[in-house]
Amino acid sequence: MPDDQVINNGTKKTFWDKIIIQKLSAPVIIVFLVCTSLAVSYVITREGYIAGLIILFALAALPVAYATVVYPRFGIMTLIVVAFFINYSSRFLPEPTPIGLVMDAMTYLLILGFFIKNKSDKQWDYFKNPITYFTLAWLGYNLLELINPASPSILEWVFTVRTVGVIMLMYFVFLYHIRTKEFIKLLIKLWLALEVIAAFSGLQQEHFGLFGFENEWLHRFPERYKLLFIGGHLRKWGIFSDPVVYAYNMVAAALVCIALMFGPLRTNTKIILGFMAAFFFMVMLYSGTRASYLIIPAGLSMLFILNFNKKVLIFAVVCALVLGVLIRVPTSNPTLARFQSAFKPSKDASFEERLKNQERIKPFILSHPIGGGLGSVGVWGQRFAPGSYLAKFPPDSGYVRVAVEMGWIGLLLYCIFNFVILYKGIQYFYLIRDPMLKSYCLGMILFIFAFDVGNFPQQALVQYPSNILFYLAMALLNITMRLDIEQRKLKPIETGEV
Repeated sequence: MPDDQVINNGTKKTFWDKIIIQKLSAPVIIVFLVCTSLAVSYVITREGYIAGLIILFALAALPVAYATVVYPRFGIMTLIVVAFFINYSSRFLPEPTPIGLVMDAMTYLLILGFFIKNKSDKQWDYFKNPITYFTLAWLGYNLLELINPASPSILEWVFTVRTVGVIMLMYFVFLYHIRTKEFIKLLIKLWLALEVIAAFSGLQQEHFGLFGFENEWLHRFPERYKLLFIGGHLRKWGIFSDPVVYAYNMVAAALVCIALMFGPLRTNTKIILGFMAAFFFMVMLYSGTRASYLIIPAGLSMLFILNFNKKVLIFAVVCALVLGVLIRVPTSNPTLARFQSAFKPSKDASFEERLKNQERIKPFILSHPIGGGLGSVGVWGQRFAPGSYLAKFPPDSGYVRVAVEMGWIGLLLYCIFNFVILYKGIQYFYLIRDPMLKSYCLGMILFIFAFDVGNFPQQALVQYPSNILFYLAMALLNITMRLDIEQRKLKPIETGEV
């Protein structure tokens, strides 16, 4: 036998002897394992299979938590995947299960990893840009709402800032850890793959019916069923929390696919992206979310303005003709009829009701320059201050909610914040020379613009994964510009197909 094999066999034997036999066969270890298994069996017998799932989840969570802190790229990808499926997984659990704590834990671990990494690898230049400065300003204003004297309860702020302020910190995590074009490509592939899964989930609900657990969740509360069953048609939500999140994600993903088609990709890749965009637009109709229908022409208009040429002009004319036909064609299809109603707001009773609500809340907004406090409307307002005036107010619009909770000063700052993001994104789009980075930047501009427009008729950025993806898109605007500058310093731009 060769000497190296003897050494290797000796090493394996030594490892087995020292770790498996000597350590795990120790009396203390055996007693511990037996007691642990008995304790777990007792808990499962007493509390049911949910307790077993929690224990199993805890065991799996430890290595994931470690990897999230030590390997931030893994953590970022895991965060995106969990953000997509967090609401879907809640369908298997009892209604009060605090499933949102999983996302909280993921964000805190990524923030911890960010500070650990930044301690030894200081790259503060990554954060020196106008988008970062206004992000800090908006974050600071959210934190100042803690001392808003009009807020009826501090608990409203505590619970709301988790999904507003803490999630905003993901922008800094993304901006710091995403450093290569290859990683951007991987993230966008993951993003679109998850959107495809979500799209097929909506397709399944529309044409093949709900799964048993989905049907049970739908009928768990009568109010939920009444909200989703409108005009003889059940609005679909896919893997997301509600039809609005589903519709907005489908439209935004379609716009990203269209933007990527303007990059230096192979013809077959562009064809695939084109089919994906059409598929996203189609399944979006199943949601019955009329606000999302208006985002389509708005997003395409931004695309035509930014990337105007002869081909884009032809594409714009074709899109306008198709849209015109869909709006005007007589139909008995409830899905298409609801689509057409989105372009006739004067005949929409819900639209008129929202206008009345906004008119009713105007005096309050004008008399409260910093608003009624973060979380004073919606779920947390109803929970912690059920008798207050704002707890009973349905904000509907994301901008109206900001105005009510954070005042007209907060609304002004929020609008400036969004303007700066788009302004710098458009500026970067025209400055970037690398064609692939340019198409990435264009896709993020369209995504952000779609949610800015969609945030007026609905609250577009309060649910997962929309809020995570929004801050990812913000970060990618800066990252694409940064990588392009670095690339220019190193070598001339290569413009071949990829």
